[in-house]
Amino acid sequence: MKFSFRPNEGAFYELFTRAAQNLVRGTELLNELALPGVVVQSVSERLTEVEHDSDQITHELYKKINSTFITPFDREDIYRLGSLLDDVMDHLEAVGNLLYLYGLTQLPSLPREMHELVNVLDQQARLTAAAMPRLRSMRDLEDYWIECNRLENDGDQAYRMLLVRLFSGEYDALTVLKMKEVADELEAACDAFEHVANTVETIAVKES
Repeated sequence: MKFSFRPNEGAFYELFTRAAQNLVRGTELLNELALPGVVVQSVSERLTEVEHDSDQITHELYKKINSTFITPFDREDIYRLGSLLDDVMDHLEAVGNLLYLYGLTQLPSLPREMHELVNVLDQQARLTAAAMPRLRSMRDLEDYWIECNRLENDGDQAYRMLLVRLFSGEYDALTVLKMKEVADELEAACDAFEHVANTVETIAVKES
């Protein structure tokens, strides 16, 4: 493997930015599920395509880490940030896939709280995509991780209210089990966004 002794810092930041932009694409696709007449199979398939692209970005990042002698900041932090961004995409894809495979969109409507969770995820995704280019200067990032953590709290509240709805007797037992699995993936995605923000905070503190 050919090693680069002079860090091409821009490549790392570009990969982080591309990965975060894919998260925005993912939440935009999940938002389509609220539209009338949506083809759920199409949403699920496009989410899988975005997830595959994110996997490729992650592989490129790992390859870059292993072939660069001097990295812009700790290689362990680069690896962790890339891995966490990929984790978020995995959860987003799982939501779309499960909704389609379980046939949940054939219900008269999905619970309002589920759409509220997707809306939180969309806000977190856009914040993250806007923050990644700022890693280059390590400036103006504090508002990002504070707001992302606040949104995670909103997501927790929506998740708890969704559980109350699911166990209210409104749905049959099998539907509850299916939707609970989707709800868990939505909540895990919110948590994963917070983990990304916390890692960015750690990196910024180290580099300050």
